[in-house]
Amino acid sequence: MATDPITLLPPVLDAVAKASTAILEVYATGHEVEYKADESPITRADRAAHEILARELARLAPDIPVLSEEAEAAHAFAVRGRWPELWLVDPLDGTKEFIGRNGEFTVNVALVRDHRPVLGVVAAPALGLTYYAAQGHGAFRVQGKLAPEPIRARPAADPLVVVGSRSHRGDSLDGLLAKLGAHQLRPMGSALKFCLVAEGSADFYPRLGPTSEWDTAAAQAVLEVAGGAVTTLDGAPLRYNRRDTLLNPHFIAFGDATRNWPALF
Repeated sequence: MATDPITLLPPVLDAVAKASTAILEVYATGHEVEYKADESPITRADRAAHEILARELARLAPDIPVLSEEAEAAHAFAVRGRWPELWLVDPLDGTKEFIGRNGEFTVNVALVRDHRPVLGVVAAPALGLTYYAAQGHGAFRVQGKLAPEPIRARPAADPLVVVGSRSHRGDSLDGLLAKLGAHQLRPMGSALKFCLVAEGSADFYPRLGPTSEWDTAAAQAVLEVAGGAVTTLDGAPLRYNRRDTLLNPHFIAFGDATRNWPALF
């Protein structure tokens, strides 16, 4: 029988806290920026957080493989396609926000079982903020050293509050927003966009540009447990580790499931 995700949550939170500390040490002292083959940036903080999370998760659950943005050897579908469960990890989501020093970057860890995220932790170290959830046990928000607060997605507001990427906005988003009617647009970096919907301070996050599976899995777990959903544009749930690419299709994240969001497309 698979381990109840709630039993894994405390040590995952501890691992994320250690990675967050390492990131903040780099953030405070300055950092060199390098670029990968796809021209995406990477810093010493990305690597430090990856090493901590890979070590801690392997120690916690030796039988569950880790798929991290910074561990390319496991990216091939011939390797990962055989895994019924895995950790999906983005050691530093929002590297552009990290470089730009606006604080809107996160550490993302998800446990994926049978292609679904069943546990998620999204921490924003510079903001002192952590969101977490485990399937069947609720979703929570922690600010600093305060006690965890349960969070819940809300019925759609009027006007809608829409969250969009701070670094990757495109013409397709502008076209969609024109269909929505009255709304407020709140730019936000990294996986925090999902979390704003999960906590009930935003309603809708459409993503019509490229993302990878490690960008979304942890925050999807938080949003789904909080009562929201993440779907492809045709309304099918967003799923993981099913295809030979790690790029997600375009998707929408929303809190109010009574509204027909896919009809916008």
